[in-house]
Amino acid sequence: MNQFSPLSVAQITDLHLFADENQALLGIPTTQSFEAVVKRLKQIDSEIDLLLVTGDLSGDGTPGSYENLQAFFNQLQIPTYWLPGDHDSAQAIDQYLNLGLVSRRKCFERGGWNFILLNSSIPGQEQGYLSTKTLFWLEKQLETVGDSPTVVALHHPPFPVNSKWLDSNNLENPEEFFQVLDRYPQVKLVLFGHIHQEFQQQRGSVSYLGTPSTCIQFRPKTPSLTIDSRSPGFRLLKLYSNGVWESSVERVDYYNPLDIPAMGY
Repeated sequence: MNQFSPLSVAQITDLHLFADENQALLGIPTTQSFEAVVKRLKQIDSEIDLLLVTGDLSGDGTPGSYENLQAFFNQLQIPTYWLPGDHDSAQAIDQYLNLGLVSRRKCFERGGWNFILLNSSIPGQEQGYLSTKTLFWLEKQLETVGDSPTVVALHHPPFPVNSKWLDSNNLENPEEFFQVLDRYPQVKLVLFGHIHQEFQQQRGSVSYLGTPSTCIQFRPKTPSLTIDSRSPGFRLLKLYSNGVWESSVERVDYYNPLDIPAMGY
């Protein structure tokens, strides 16, 4: 990649893989839907410089689920970075998802851009929170990395998404997060998952992007859990060293007739 070529990033999120590869989430066999995403990523892997995975990698928090995911990443052979979500096990994910091109690093530089990955999950709870320790670490990283354009990623959205049921478990302390970001104009993008749908909102000079899940999709702007018929997807970003960026969401060719159990998410 030369100085004029953009860094190409694929963001995937909310995989919800299980140790049992036949297990389904709300009617979707998550391993099968992720296989469709992996197939598409393989087709364009020469165009992707890194893979960013923004939480809920596992649906059951088991070592087996992360071993299954590591096997998928071994197939892709793309430098991969991840952060946990509310369905992940911090201990298991750290132990089992660290081989080959899969990195546990949470602050790194690629293609003239800095990346800072935050853990917004609270053990045993669906909502998100950025601890004082995490916010202090974020500030120190932003002080250290300098003026290069920066991406910050976390699992939970720091904005309401106009779905009452989802908005009850997003990031609980967004204002504290914003206070840190407001001091560092090099932050251009904040990426997140959790909402299983596409979302974009601008706050000042920072764009906040939510990305569809690789499995089940939630219909936007609904008061209660409502499944969307749209296909699994992921986000592609092109990041130019001067801070300019482009983004698009790609849906994969995957369909599974939904058999929704009477249960909460």
